[in-house]
Amino acid sequence: MTLYDELVARGLIAQVTDEEEIKELINEGKAVFYIGFDPTADSLHVGHFMALCLMKRLQMAGNKPIALIGGGTAMIGDPSGRSDMRQMMTTETIKHNCDCFKKQMSRFIDFSDGKALMVNNADWLVDLNYIDVLRDVGSHFSVNRMLTAECYKQRMEKGLSFLEFNYMIMQSYDFYILYQKYGCNMQFGGDDQWSNMLGGTELIRRKLGKDAYAMTINLLLNSEGKKMGKTQSGAVWLDPEKTSPYEFYQYWRNVSDEDVLKCIKMLTFLPLEEIGEMESWEGSQLNRAKEILAFELTNLVHGEEEAKKAEESAKALFSGKNASDMPTASVLEADLRNGKIDILGLLVKSSLAASRAEARRNVEQGGVTVNGEKITDIRKDYSPEELMAGDFVLKRGKKKFCKIIFEN
Repeated sequence: MTLYDELVARGLIAQVTDEEEIKELINEGKAVFYIGFDPTADSLHVGHFMALCLMKRLQMAGNKPIALIGGGTAMIGDPSGRSDMRQMMTTETIKHNCDCFKKQMSRFIDFSDGKALMVNNADWLVDLNYIDVLRDVGSHFSVNRMLTAECYKQRMEKGLSFLEFNYMIMQSYDFYILYQKYGCNMQFGGDDQWSNMLGGTELIRRKLGKDAYAMTINLLLNSEGKKMGKTQSGAVWLDPEKTSPYEFYQYWRNVSDEDVLKCIKMLTFLPLEEIGEMESWEGSQLNRAKEILAFELTNLVHGEEEAKKAEESAKALFSGKNASDMPTASVLEADLRNGKIDILGLLVKSSLAASRAEARRNVEQGGVTVNGEKITDIRKDYSPEELMAGDFVLKRGKKKFCKIIFEN
């Protein structure tokens, strides 16, 4: 099976501009491709996971990835998938976020000896002359055509700023620069980027001619895979300081039955033959599939040691035994009232509930346990001695849990 055939079999590809050309390039290791990452936070998150895994797959086959960090476009903000304008960031924040991205990406991509590149579009966008952009770039874009793009249409009712309107032009210019400077012949992106991606190939065609245009390929990632990389509630980050390896493991351990095999196909590097054997699994066997998924992805992001610790802790929690590696929250003397802290206070302190009112509902609905014992009394409270008597594990629902630690 060729690499392209494997990508199709794994459900990673939704659409391409020239299938025969892209097959030849990636199967023969001739693709120099880029994927863009806007540094809107100081950590990548699970929504980036599919792109990172795809970059790793293609690099393993001899292709050259370019991780384009949007230090320049982040100053504008991508309107795609947005109902309002993104918050403006300072240049210092953007630079810090870019530095964090490279450290995390290095777990997936080998940047040594020119095998991959990380570039920042601020290097060519920040110092552009406005008149030059209007004459040399803007003249190649039709406003009427741009307004038909989905990323703009969904913003028209609430208002689209001129600042954001320029985003497509900037992203298209990125591909033009990458093609000229690094020989980049392919760009990957999600369905929300399709119009911007096509804009890049069109700009290259208009400025450099048909021969250049023939070597610019767009590969649209399967949007279903991107959706599976989005969180149900809150953000799941790749930075262990933001999302612990255990929390990361649990996120994937708790995917739905319908999504688990799709995730294994799209995101892990297990052989398709092995995955094929899982397709007949059902019932409790799907729990085993979820454990495999969680372990494989935690291993990719945090390493084998952390993946094993997370797996052992998850099994210990499920079996009712003590778990040594899970999210923790500290209770201080100042948190005590009359020498104790009640169950509602613990839920809020551990961030398992946003407020005491929400915590009360959780208890009354029977969704709270302490060390495996269901708590139904909203007045239940605990002394420091009880909190320190072995592991004190607070759990809300099936997926939320925290180990409580008392600090003198």
